[in-house]
Amino acid sequence: MPPASSDASGAPPRVDPWDRDDLEPRIAHVLARKLARRDLGPYAARSNEQVASQLARLYSVRGCREVRISALARMTGGASKEQFVFTLEHAASAAPERLVLRMDPWMGIVETCRGREAQLLAAYAGVVPVPPLHAVDADGEHLGQPGLVTRFVAGVTAPSDVAAKAVTGVGIRFEHWTAKLAPQFVANLARIHALDWRCCDLSYFDAPAPGTTQAALRQVNWWSRVWRDDVVEREPLVTLVERWLRENAPVCADPVVVHGDYRIGNFMFTEPDGAFSAVLDWELAHLGDFHEDLAWSVQRLFGVPREDGELLISGLLPRDEFFAAYAEAAGVTVDLDIIRYYEILNAWKCIIINNATASRAALRGQSHQDLVLTWMPFGSAVFMDQLGELLREVGR
Repeated sequence: MPPASSDASGAPPRVDPWDRDDLEPRIAHVLARKLARRDLGPYAARSNEQVASQLARLYSVRGCREVRISALARMTGGASKEQFVFTLEHAASAAPERLVLRMDPWMGIVETCRGREAQLLAAYAGVVPVPPLHAVDADGEHLGQPGLVTRFVAGVTAPSDVAAKAVTGVGIRFEHWTAKLAPQFVANLARIHALDWRCCDLSYFDAPAPGTTQAALRQVNWWSRVWRDDVVEREPLVTLVERWLRENAPVCADPVVVHGDYRIGNFMFTEPDGAFSAVLDWELAHLGDFHEDLAWSVQRLFGVPREDGELLISGLLPRDEFFAAYAEAAGVTVDLDIIRYYEILNAWKCIIINNATASRAALRGQSHQDLVLTWMPFGSAVFMDQLGELLREVGR
């Protein structure tokens, strides 16, 4: 951990903002692994037969005998992982199990760790609705690529009785479902942040020092490293914002688990009761400032305009109501200046994901979703416009 410093005024200590190599060890590992795969050439999406064979090997080395994989099918959606649903049977199974596999291609829109994701699913079982963990191959020793298996969870991400349809994760309209879903959306985020992670097995994680700026600066280091590794075309705004983020990093008094992608499209609910059945996509989770999750949820791209024009956060409730409801549920004070910092960081991060990693993966043909990844940089205009507005606000 880099040294922290404080001045005679007694101000909170700050971590050296230019120590670019201060990354969580596991994050540094997966980013290095991505670069090592870059020379492997174009990626060929795996056939059902290949995946079934890899799964059979995974469960065989876990001690299962007479493994049978059936009804395997590729799932739609997702721009970073290959996803399959399948049925598992073996000699000791009481009944067939319906399971879901998430497995890495050579390169997706983000490079993350299946071991970290698995540890979080185990930690949050019984705390918030999550897909039950079944198996993990963190480094792809048996699956060929890193992968994670969970039990299949019933539910939908968009209501079936609302006519308006949208791209997965963007623009979903909940209409009469809002009254049931909004309180759960807020309550589950508060529960995520309330977990005493020090009592859990999170050995793939390395916590930032409390009372310092390290939580924010590690995020800046992570995504500036991704930009340097993956950039296709230089963008001066990215460099400008990186400097601002380093110079204005806020202190995080008490790090929590940050989900990292808590938004519309990343939760499932059952019909007709409207109960949350799963919080999804934990791959970007890390230990940091709870404000970061709030700022991610309120991004414009994830909002849905109400009839009067007001933007509903994740299609559920207005911004001020979201902050107030979270503050009450979590028993904390929401600092709007820190929210603004993380809004800038998150918009900057999305530009890097779209214009660097997604573009690089598409250019090299190293994903199963080349068309989706080619389209993603067009979405950066939203984030660039948002960055311009936010920087003007902080400059006043």
